[in-house]
Order: sequence, then structure tokens, then C-alpha cells
Amino acid sequence: MARPKDPAVRTLLVERAAHMLRTREPITLRSLVAGTGVSTMAVYTHFAGMDGVWSALRQEGFTRLAGWLATVEPTTDPVRDLAALLAAYLRNALDHPDLYRVMFDASFPLEDPDAAEATLLVLVAAAERGVEAGRYRPDVDPLELATESWATCHGLVSLVTPGPLPRTRLDLGVRMLTALYVAAGDEPERCRASVADGWGGLLQAGGRPIGAAQPPAQPRSST
Repeated sequence: MARPKDPAVRTLLVERAAHMLRTREPITLRSLVAGTGVSTMAVYTHFAGMDGVWSALRQEGFTRLAGWLATVEPTTDPVRDLAALLAAYLRNALDHPDLYRVMFDASFPLEDPDAAEATLLVLVAAAERGVEAGRYRPDVDPLELATESWATCHGLVSLVTPGPLPRTRLDLGVRMLTALYVAAGDEPERCRASVADGWGGLLQAGGRPIGAAQPPAQPRSST
């Protein structure tokens, strides 16, 4: 007879695994449950083993990313909004660098296969608004523009989180995104102002990344 699942235990173990990633602790079956008050059997009950834990961590990464993207409220400037979404993307990655890397480890399937696409579609919607507003050429594919935007930020994160670039070089994002959107048809000066506005607030004094909005109150893993 299968043991009943307890959502609280599942969340406890996911949060414990995420903490171990942040502190560079080896994650094994026994180290995961150590000090939690639950047995190793709970890992099998809730995740069917350690592979399931890694899948849950990937899922948690996209859950937190979705939460950050949801903090960006649309304005009348779709180019600014797309840049703001990408700034939120970077904030998530910089706040949770180890969890961020696990998100893209496709050797473990996501619990919800649509989770990654759902976050991309938020960017696609902003790109579509830009086409509809005449900021980009009519022949621009919103999906391609959103994907190129994501790839640009992913590359920047990859250079900043482990090095060699310091966090103060996140200002390169304004230049790169402006070049991308001008190539898509936006007017250079207007584009630069929109991107800078959306990107603004990502860095404050001392190089600590911040977002234009507060992060989700309590990120929770999906059930």
C-alpha cells in the first residue's frame, strides 16, 4: 500500500535540497533528510528517488522564475516591458545561481513539461505587443525575438554568476538588448531609453542586483 504524500514534507525536502545547492553541500539520499525529521523513505514516497528530487529542483527553478516574471506589470511601452521581464529573469538567476543551473539540466525531466515554455511565452507576449505597437517590423517573429532575448540574458548570466565578469557589467544588457531591438526595427534613441528604463534598478550601489518590484513573498514548489 502506497504511503500518503504530505505536501509539507515535499516542500521541506525541495527547500532543503535548494539550500544544499546554495551552500555547495553534496546531495545524497541520507544528507538530504539529515536534520529534517523525516526518513529516507520520504524521498521515495514524494519523488520516487533522487532523480525525482533533481526533477523537482528543476521545477522549483521555473516556479521561482515565473514568480519573478509575474512581478513585472505591463505599461504602455512594450519594449520597456520586455527589458523589465529580462531584468527579472537575471534577478532570479543571480539570487539563485545553483538552482538556475539545475533548471537547464535536461537530463532530468521537468515534473510539468510545459513550465519552461510558459515562462518563455511571457516574453513572447511582450514581443507581440511590440510588433502590434509598431516598435518592431511587421515581419518580426515574436517567438524568435523572445528566444533571442532569453539567449542574450542567459549568456550574460553565464559570464557573471561564475565569473569572469563582475556584476557591475550587467549594464552590458542595455547595449545588447538595444542592438537586438533596433535590428528588429525599433528607433535607436527611443529603444535605448525604453530598454534602460526596463533594465533600471537591476543594480544598486555595491553591485547587488535588485528588481523593479519585490520578489514573490514565499516561492513554493509546485505540487
